[in-house]
Amino acid sequence: MTDLPLTIRHETPADAGIIEKLHERAFGPGRFAKTAYRLREGIPPIASLSYVALVGTLVVGSIRLTPIMIGATPALLLGPLTVEQAFSSIGIGMTLIQRAVETAKAEGHKLILLVGDEPYYSRAGFVVMPQGCAEMPGPVDPRRLLVLELAAGALEGVHGRVSARMLKAA
Repeated sequence: MTDLPLTIRHETPADAGIIEKLHERAFGPGRFAKTAYRLREGIPPIASLSYVALVGTLVVGSIRLTPIMIGATPALLLGPLTVEQAFSSIGIGMTLIQRAVETAKAEGHKLILLVGDEPYYSRAGFVVMPQGCAEMPGPVDPRRLLVLELAAGALEGVHGRVSARMLKAA
């Protein structure tokens, strides 16, 4: 990790515009056509699992987790994970992942799914989803569909189409 004065805190509604600009710079306009983006469409991320990374007062990174179903099994979809290009490769993304994963586990969630690069996300314990366990609603390279069990055996018996899940308001 870097020696920069890094602060990780929960995302607030005031961060929304800054985070959207961060996503725009990182992923461009084509992001809206990607399967993971389409899956999250209209479903708010879970506030307790959404974090920003700040250097001073500058938001330099963001992570969100959204509720999904894999067949009949509740799970979370990680993403987007974004770090400003000028601050990439110094551990901010992995710090955000670790914080979100720790919180998700503490809240009793069992599975996290994502679409991403296995060499990067494997450092946080993600593995390629076993073939036939999850069917994404759009095109996804099966080698990029990754999963993390937050509880031993959480993936046993999981099978089905991945769909959005709206959480009940508290």
